[in-house]
Amino acid sequence: MNLPNKLTVLRIIFIPLFVAAYFLPVLPFNYLIAAVIFALAAFTDFLDGFIARKYDMVTDLGKFLDPIADKVLVSSALIIMLVTPKGGAEILPWYGAIAVAVILARELIVSGFRMVAAGKNKVLAADKAGKIKTVFQDISVLVLLTGAQFQAGLYTPVNIAGLCLFFIAVALTVFSGAECIIKNAGVLKEDK
Repeated sequence: MNLPNKLTVLRIIFIPLFVAAYFLPVLPFNYLIAAVIFALAAFTDFLDGFIARKYDMVTDLGKFLDPIADKVLVSSALIIMLVTPKGGAEILPWYGAIAVAVILARELIVSGFRMVAAGKNKVLAADKAGKIKTVFQDISVLVLLTGAQFQAGLYTPVNIAGLCLFFIAVALTVFSGAECIIKNAGVLKEDK
């Protein structure tokens, strides 16, 4: 297993650690610890891709694991932030659940679309809009967790900034999903 794949596996290992830190309010600064773990995991996403491309270390295992690790990390973060741990601060309001559902639906649709393309021996690489979407998702998670740690309350200044970033991420999620499908609509045409 090469270094980029080891970094991807490390990202997968970080996920339960992140979730555990989030749900342990007896742990001092649990949201901040969760944010640091999330930041490290998100950084491995950048690092493994950079190393794989720069040193020509792209593998089929990496192509398989990397997008799964990314989606599970972000999905886990968004889902758990809908739940307020006992004694913890509320992070996402009820309407955040609708936004999380939109994000998850987009990820499932694009993943299914990529599977259809793969069945036709076509690879749909991540485009710029998708990468920007991921950056906004990651930053919004970090801001929301940090805000919850230091400013308990749903509508505090840091949480409002995090919510703004989160809803920008939702808009980018919808845009990038639509762009991917429109650009590659030929994948859905039946072969004659």
